[in-house]
Amino acid sequence: MQGQLTPSITALLPPWVAHQRWYAGKGQVPVLRQIGGLRLDDPAAEVDIDIHLLLDESGQTPTTYQVPLTCRGARLAGADHALVAIVDHASLGTRYLYDAPHDPVFAGALVRLILDEGTAASDPEHRGGLAGGHRLATADPGRLVASHVLSGEQSNTSMILDLVDAHGAPSSPLICKLFRVLHHGQNPDVVVQSALAAAGSTRVPRSVGYVCGQWPDTAAPDGVAQGHLAFAQEFLPGVEDAWRVALASVASGADFSEQAYSLGQTTAQVHATLAQVMGTRDATGDDVVALTASMRVRHAAARLEVPALAVYDAMVHASIEAVSSASWPALQRIHGDYHLGQVLDAPGRGWVLVDFEGEPLRPLIERTAPDLALRDVAGMLRSFDYVAGSWQQAHPGRSAAQWAIGARTAFLEGYTRSAGRDPREDALLLNALELDKALYEVVYEARNRPTWLSIPTTAIARLCASRRSDLRS
Repeated sequence: MQGQLTPSITALLPPWVAHQRWYAGKGQVPVLRQIGGLRLDDPAAEVDIDIHLLLDESGQTPTTYQVPLTCRGARLAGADHALVAIVDHASLGTRYLYDAPHDPVFAGALVRLILDEGTAASDPEHRGGLAGGHRLATADPGRLVASHVLSGEQSNTSMILDLVDAHGAPSSPLICKLFRVLHHGQNPDVVVQSALAAAGSTRVPRSVGYVCGQWPDTAAPDGVAQGHLAFAQEFLPGVEDAWRVALASVASGADFSEQAYSLGQTTAQVHATLAQVMGTRDATGDDVVALTASMRVRHAAARLEVPALAVYDAMVHASIEAVSSASWPALQRIHGDYHLGQVLDAPGRGWVLVDFEGEPLRPLIERTAPDLALRDVAGMLRSFDYVAGSWQQAHPGRSAAQWAIGARTAFLEGYTRSAGRDPREDALLLNALELDKALYEVVYEARNRPTWLSIPTTAIARLCASRRSDLRS
């Protein structure tokens, strides 16, 4: 199909990809090379479904993207926002190309691939690529009747799938996440969340299944990369994430201690389950070296963005050095990018954790390695500060600092109650990880949201003052 289209797929995709929220090379013009492709079947044989595997060579490190498109002979009603291009086919005439997640035919094909544990072969023109569906759910989730794309995502694209049972009655919906950036190796979102669900944890959505694929990659063993392409799981409709719940608490002046306490308990419970089902190991000298090296890199990056941070250099260096001499707890699998936006408030069920991919900018090999559970704790502490700071941004002259202090304290107490050990007993590590996270935030805010830069810089000042006080005592 591709070779018969004018303009060609390779000609029309770069400008379109450059404007997608999931494109990692912001500010760059993609230099795309097709390295493979997959073909899914439409049972009605009316829509062509092609998954394009593209290598972007515009940056220092090549990045592989998954770009599925549907090709139709007529416009898809209500989908003009997802129209990629109108092209001419050599024999069929005018064709309409759509970003496939917005097309229900693609959603149906992807669900069938997972539930039937089918295979997606290479498309006729690009023989690099193979994929297979893997079902985890034992019960039949139902038949797809409608789908739509979840808005607001940055690095992936998620489809909400509405289902009915054998009698036509609505059944529980699913969410199917399509990974846009592909990595060689197992995606922690699939592996970690599925391990928790299989262990009977109700603190994560139930896993339904996934698609695993392979594609050409000269950097991978034997020149072939393997990794996850999509992940289907239980969808919890009509729930709010903890960020919105917390922000409403700040706005109303309501006490958030009880919610923060239970969130601390939930976090510790998830950590305990992960330690049980995925194991732990003692930290090594290499782990210490790797963490301190990454902290120095973050510090240097933040200094480049905000030179005024130089005033804190001595305290940052002291904090990093303290990591080397601290007593480390056992390492284990963790969430990895833990904040209030990654937690859902599910009525009758409590807090539910989602999105276990880890920090998107960290290499996959780092995100899949055992880590300090304290990293998740530090991430949540930073998130409480962000709720208070963002509210203060919208309400100049008013402070939410006491709300943040109360939430942080309650969270740590809840975590301690469930874990049996207070994270503050590892204060050197916890403070260093929180400072490291704040330095990461400096880089992000300086590049994307300068008006919020004061949120992490204020935290850096506070953490360094605390470190200075500890050194004097």
